[in-house]
Amino acid sequence: MPPVLRVGLTGGIGSGKSMAAGRLTERGAVVIDADHLAREVVRPGTEGLAAVVADFGEGVLTPGGELDRALVAERVFGDDAARARLNGIVHPLVAARSAELIAAAPDDAVVVQDIPLLVEGAMAAGFPLVVVVHADAEVRVRRLVEQRGMPESDARSRIAAQATDGQHRAVADVWLENSGTRDGTLAAVDRLWAERLLPFEENLRTLRRALRPRHAELVPPDETWPAQAERVAARVAAAVGDQARRVDHIGSTAVPGLAAKDVLDLQVVVRDMGTAGQVADGLAAAGLVRGEGRWWDNALDGTRRAKAIALNADPGRAANCHIRPLDSPVWREALLLRDWLRAHPDGIQEYAEVKLALARQRLASIDAYAAAKTPFISGTLARAERWAVQTGWQATA
Repeated sequence: MPPVLRVGLTGGIGSGKSMAAGRLTERGAVVIDADHLAREVVRPGTEGLAAVVADFGEGVLTPGGELDRALVAERVFGDDAARARLNGIVHPLVAARSAELIAAAPDDAVVVQDIPLLVEGAMAAGFPLVVVVHADAEVRVRRLVEQRGMPESDARSRIAAQATDGQHRAVADVWLENSGTRDGTLAAVDRLWAERLLPFEENLRTLRRALRPRHAELVPPDETWPAQAERVAARVAAAVGDQARRVDHIGSTAVPGLAAKDVLDLQVVVRDMGTAGQVADGLAAAGLVRGEGRWWDNALDGTRRAKAIALNADPGRAANCHIRPLDSPVWREALLLRDWLRAHPDGIQEYAEVKLALARQRLASIDAYAAAKTPFISGTLARAERWAVQTGWQATA
C-alpha cells in the first residue's frame, strides 16, 4: 500500500501560513497543526506535562494546573540548552501523535503538516513536497503589531530568531508569496491544490508517474537545477537510508551551462539488483514511483546491465532516479561523463549542439532520442577515461 501524500507547510511568524492551512482545509486537505499538537501533548494529566514539570519545576504551572506557555517561552528564549531540553520532551510526543493522525487519514488524503519550525528542525527531507509561505519582513512586523498586539521590538526579535528567507528558499518546492492581497494568496493556494496536490496524490496512490512530453523538449540551462536536485536527493537519501552507497545528481541538469530536458536525474548506488528493486519500491515516501518492467543500461564495454528506476509522481517536478548495483560500470560512467563535461566547456558546447540537432528531428520517443545520443556519449567517455588517468579522477562507493 503506497503512503498517503504528505506535504510540509511552513513559513516564518506572521507570514500567513495559518491562512494557507485554513484554505487547504476548506479544499479537503487533512491538516495536522504541529502547534496545536504541541499544546495537546502537555495538557493537564499528560505524560508530556509531567515531564516538563519534572525538568523545569512546578513554577511553570498556572494556578489551574496548566502549563504557562508564555512563561516557558520566556524561559527558553535565548537559552539554547533549555530550549533543547524542552524540544526533547515535546517533539517526540508531537511526532508520535502526528503519526497516529496520518495513519487514520483516508487512503486518498492529502495530508498537510503545518510545522512552523520545519526548517529549523531539519525536517524537509521527510516530505515529498514542501510549501513555504513567505511575506516580507516589514509586512510581517506590521501584521504582528496590528493583528496580535505584539510590541514591535518583540516582533523583530521573533522574526530574527527564526530561519532566514534563504534557508526557507533552500527547502521550498513551492514558494507562496503572501506580501500582497489575501485574495491573491488564496487564489494561489487554490491553483496549488487543483494543479499539483490533487494530481500528485492520485499518481502516488495509483503508483503512476506524472505525465511528460512524448518528445525531447530542450530548455536553456537553469541555474536552480542543482538546488532542486539537492532537495530530491535529500528525500531519496532519507528514504533509502544505509542501503545507498551514494546518491548523486547526474545527467545534463547536473552540468552548468548545458541545455537539457527539464528533468532531474538522480543516481543511487546499492549493493546488488535485489536491493535496487527494494529501494525503487520504497521511494514512494520521496514522491517517486517504480517504473514498470525491466530497465537496462548499455555500458561502454558493450554489455547490457540491469537497473531499477523510480519516476516522479509529482506533476510539478520531473525526475528520474536510477538505482544501479555496485557491480555495474554504468554508475561510474555517469559520474565520469558529468565531471568531464563540467571540466570542459568545449565539450558542453559540442554536446549541446548534438542534443539540439536531435531534438529538432522530433524523434519518435524519448527513448529514441536517448539512443541517438549514444555515439556521442561513447566517444566522450573514451576521452573522459584518458582525462581520468591524467588527473587522478576516481569515483568510490
